Amino acid sequence: MKKILFVFGTRPEAIKMAPLIKEFSRFPELFQAITCITGQHRHMLDQVLAFFSITPDYDLNLMQPDQSLFDITSKGLKALEAVLEDCTPSLVFVQGDTTTAFLGALGSYYKKIKVAHLEAGLRSGNRQSPFPEEGNRIMIGHLADFHFAPTNTAQKNLAQENIRDNVYVVGNTVIDALYLGLSILKEEEATYLRFFHKLDFTKKIILVTGHRRESFGAPFENICLAIKKIAQTFEDVEVVYPVHLNPNVQGVVNRILSDQPNIHLLAPLEYPHLLWLMEKSYLVLTDSGGIQEEAPSLGKPVLVMREVTERTEGIEAGTAALVGTDRQTIVQKVTELLQDQPVYESMANAVNPYGDGTTSQQIVSLLQGIQL
Repeated sequence: MKKILFVFGTRPEAIKMAPLIKEFSRFPELFQAITCITGQHRHMLDQVLAFFSITPDYDLNLMQPDQSLFDITSKGLKALEAVLEDCTPSLVFVQGDTTTAFLGALGSYYKKIKVAHLEAGLRSGNRQSPFPEEGNRIMIGHLADFHFAPTNTAQKNLAQENIRDNVYVVGNTVIDALYLGLSILKEEEATYLRFFHKLDFTKKIILVTGHRRESFGAPFENICLAIKKIAQTFEDVEVVYPVHLNPNVQGVVNRILSDQPNIHLLAPLEYPHLLWLMEKSYLVLTDSGGIQEEAPSLGKPVLVMREVTERTEGIEAGTAALVGTDRQTIVQKVTELLQDQPVYESMANAVNPYGDGTTSQQIVSLLQGIQL
C-alpha cells in the first residue's frame, strides 16, 4: 500500500485537493490517503473540509494574527518535519502556489520524499505578480518529481524551464470539485434562496471578488470606482461583492461602494454559497485564480481585474478577458457584455480549457502504474 500525504492550508487548496483525496480513498487496497493541514487559512479552510466531509489526520494550526511570510515559512517548515517523520509517506501532494505548498515541497525534498505538484506549470512571467505565488510556483516546479499540469500551455511552461520528465496534462481538479459541489448542493435550493433573500434574481447578477495585494492603493480604488459606475448606470443589475477581510480591501470597498442600493457587500462566503451564487450569476468580475477556472464550466463570462494572469488559457479560449485595473476598461467591457448578446454568448459558450471533471480519476489511474 502506498501512503499518499496531502499537504494544504488554504481554502483554494482544500477545494482542489478534496476530489483527489476522495478518489484515492476509493482504493484502500492500493493507497492510504493521509491529510495534513497547516491552517494558513483557518475559518475558510474548515468550512471546505466540512462541506466535503474530510477530517484531517494532522492539523498544524499555524494561523496567527498579522503573521508574515517569514512567520508561516519558519514555523510551518519545522512543524511539517515532525509530520513527515511520523507518517513516512511514499509521495507528498502539494497544490498550486501557496506558502504551504512551497513548504510541503521543500520539506519533502529535505526528507528525500517524492513530491507531486497538482496544478503544475502556471506562469505569469512576472515574479512580482502575483506575489509571492509566482515565485512559489517556480520553486515547487524545480523540487517536484511529478507534475500534473492542467493544460498544454502549462506543460510548455515547464518545458521552457527544462522540466520535461513525469509531466502529465490532466486538466484541473477545480472542475472536479465544481461538479462534486453542485451534486451536494442539488437538494438545497430553498436554503440558499433564503440565505440570499435580499437579492433580486429577476435582475442580472454580477458577482465580484477582488483582494489581490498587488492591486492595493490606486489600482484597487479604480476597480471600486468602476463597479460603482456600472451599478449607477445599469439599474437592472445586482452587484454582489463578498468582501475579503483584509483591511486594505475593507476600507476602500466600504468607503466607495457602501451607499449604492444595488451593490450588496457581503461577508466572505463559504464555498458552497459562493458556488451556488456563481451558478446564478450573469457574469463574474474577479482577480481570483480559481474562479477564472470554475465560472466557465457554468457558462459565465469572466473579466479578470489583473494586469497579468498566469491562467492565459482562459483568455486564449475566450472564456475570460483581461481588463486590468483601469476604470474605463472595466466599465466598457461590462457594458459590452450587458448590451451585446452575441459577444456575451461567445464567451458564455466557449469551451473551458481547464478540464471536464475527470482530473482526479486520471491522476489516480496514472499513479496506480508508477513505482514510488
